[in-house]
Amino acid sequence: MSAAKSALPPRTAGASQTDVVVQSIRQMIIDGRLRPGDRLPIEKDLSVALGVSRNPLREGVRALSIMGVLETRQGDGTYVTKLDPSMLLAPMGFVVDLQNGTGAHHLHVVRRILETEGAALAARDIAADKLAAAEELLRRNEAQLALPEPDHETVIENDIAFHRIIADASGNPVLAALIDALGGRTMRDRLRRSITEPGADETAHREHLSILAALRSHDPDRARNRMAAHLFTVEDYLLEHRP
Repeated sequence: MSAAKSALPPRTAGASQTDVVVQSIRQMIIDGRLRPGDRLPIEKDLSVALGVSRNPLREGVRALSIMGVLETRQGDGTYVTKLDPSMLLAPMGFVVDLQNGTGAHHLHVVRRILETEGAALAARDIAADKLAAAEELLRRNEAQLALPEPDHETVIENDIAFHRIIADASGNPVLAALIDALGGRTMRDRLRRSITEPGADETAHREHLSILAALRSHDPDRARNRMAAHLFTVEDYLLEHRP
């Protein structure tokens, strides 16, 4: 670890020892000195190498674990995770959930930008099994909407799963993770619209069917445009019903 210590980033003035731990381990991963799946040195050696005491070291490791960068295995030590985008971007969902109603429209704008391009990417070579799974979700919603009193939460959960399939089919795990991180906030807004606006669920279902048709025909432009049209209806609702 002596070489590692000499290659640590310069300390920011006023930075706490916990910050030093986070910044140093981050830099070691960026530089390739720690790779996905690598085990960190034992606590005593690492604290000496980083020039910090053990309590700040533990706090820094805990913070990186919450971020999805490290994983502590009971009795086995601490490891660098696979650094999967879905895990690293998951905390962003918490930040999104903390936004108050006044910021909902801005979140939906970002969601639209991401999902329209995600749909275009997915349309190019979406696999048959993903198309079948998406179709099954819409079939369940059709059955739900035929009931005298549809379960709005079930309908929306199926809607979100439908959008997730498309995001995954884009072939871009970072894009899919970002879209998924926005899911919590947008689900609450969709539920509010579903309950307060008659016919909203039926309209969304028809729009989903048109998106599915574009995906099935492997038409990126049509998929992009139909996804955009679908998400604009949600944005329009939010603009008309500001908190």
